[in-house]
Amino acid sequence: MKSIAVYCGASFGVDAQYAEAARALAQVLVGHNIGLVYGGGNVGLMGVIADEVLRLGGEATGVIPRALLDREVGHGGLTRLFVVKDMHERKAMMAELSDGFIAMPGGMGTLEELFEMLTWSQLGIHAKPVGLLNVGRFYDGLISFVAHQQSEGFVRAEHAGLMMVETTPEAIVRRLQAARSCA
Repeated sequence: MKSIAVYCGASFGVDAQYAEAARALAQVLVGHNIGLVYGGGNVGLMGVIADEVLRLGGEATGVIPRALLDREVGHGGLTRLFVVKDMHERKAMMAELSDGFIAMPGGMGTLEELFEMLTWSQLGIHAKPVGLLNVGRFYDGLISFVAHQQSEGFVRAEHAGLMMVETTPEAIVRRLQAARSCA
């Protein structure tokens, strides 16, 4: 894998373990010589992971809509920063630049990005692995809900299985690498 898109919060959340996990994921990415592709911000967990990747000498590529750059939330020190028209173009470019996807704790945007990549995988638009880093049980409710969707006949087992869940950065990166090598 050359690069992984990481979706995460533009906030830090209330628990320091989320920022710790972002730094740990950055260390794993750099340790495996995998570039970071992310939303291009300098705020919240997005800024934490990008700063750590850069501090460790890795590559960090940001993709940010012009409106967010104008709000001064764009990261100024990235390896590459693409400024795009809107969120749709951002998500498409991030998908194109990445060999896989990881969602960390975050808000509505993180969920939307996660589920778009899962849906695209389900529909055969891409065959890239999609991971969920369940830091401190943050996503337990979501994982249960997807299981409920499956038990109620709205999600097939093979599609529910597209969302690979792990609790540590090393485990999720290794799982994505293994899935990518099988594809």
